[in-house]
Amino acid sequence: MEDFVYYGQLYDLYQGLLTEKQKRYFEDYYFENLSLGEMAENYSVSRNAIFRQIHITVKKLEEYESIMRLYQKKKKLEDVLEFNSIDEIKKVIESIL
Repeated sequence: MEDFVYYGQLYDLYQGLLTEKQKRYFEDYYFENLSLGEMAENYSVSRNAIFRQIHITVKKLEEYESIMRLYQKKKKLEDVLEFNSIDEIKKVIESIL
């Protein structure tokens, strides 16, 4: 379940870098909870083709995150909201920039 949430958040950040087909397959699988079989039937392709495309899309999302680290930076900024000291907040923001 954690993977679904994590990849959903990566998708929110990087979906503009994906192809339309990658977006459709990802959304159907992760957001609409369709099975590979249902998707294969809907798109008239094999289950293996759907699986490969989803796998490629997930790897791309991971690659984008490893390069840009937007998810990691977002998490740090969310954590900083819990701090009480302006100095702590400044340090975290400086480390992000």
